[in-house]
Amino acid sequence: MSPSAPAYRRLSVEERRAQLLDAALSLFAHRAPEDVSLDDVAEAAGVSRPLVYRYFPGGKQQLYEAALRSAAEELQHCFDEPREGPLLMRLARALDRYLAFVDEHDAGFSALLQGGSVVETSRTTAIVDGVRRSAAEHILSHLQVAEPGPRLRMTVRTWITAVEAASLIWLDEDKQPPVTELRDWLVEQFFAMLTVTAGRDPQTEAIVAALAGADG
Repeated sequence: MSPSAPAYRRLSVEERRAQLLDAALSLFAHRAPEDVSLDDVAEAAGVSRPLVYRYFPGGKQQLYEAALRSAAEELQHCFDEPREGPLLMRLARALDRYLAFVDEHDAGFSALLQGGSVVETSRTTAIVDGVRRSAAEHILSHLQVAEPGPRLRMTVRTWITAVEAASLIWLDEDKQPPVTELRDWLVEQFFAMLTVTAGRDPQTEAIVAALAGADG
């Protein structure tokens, strides 16, 4: 007797959609969005092209935006760090997760942040901006400031922009220096930016004093 074939299990709507999104994310992680076709996604998922259209009738644009939202949620979670230990160590742990995402999704991360894609729209731009704002809110909450002033908010948001730029340059430089060195440099840069702002803003000055005492 020949061995029996494994029983076929029909995927639920949610499972099938997740499968297609996983396939799309894998492709977008290593290729620019305009270089990925629905046929590529169908082949990666092991399904037919019409099936992809059934779940994403808007075509590649709808699929890309859905995949982008999924990636954005993962990026937002990078900065969702428990309030345990010194602040700069918490920031280092968050950066470890963020840079691991950058490393895994190198080409896709570059295409996402550099813009200029043929599938870029106001909706995709809003999704990316939402990640930045979420990261800023996470960091400000760790600073434990009830009402952060404009100078402090600007400093945090400027640093997030610097992290993005450094990540893109790091990819362009063949991922050099080593990621741990990049992480440490970004943490030091955060403290340095706060220190500069502290010379103009009493609120930030108090934060820097507290950090200097707690983190050494």
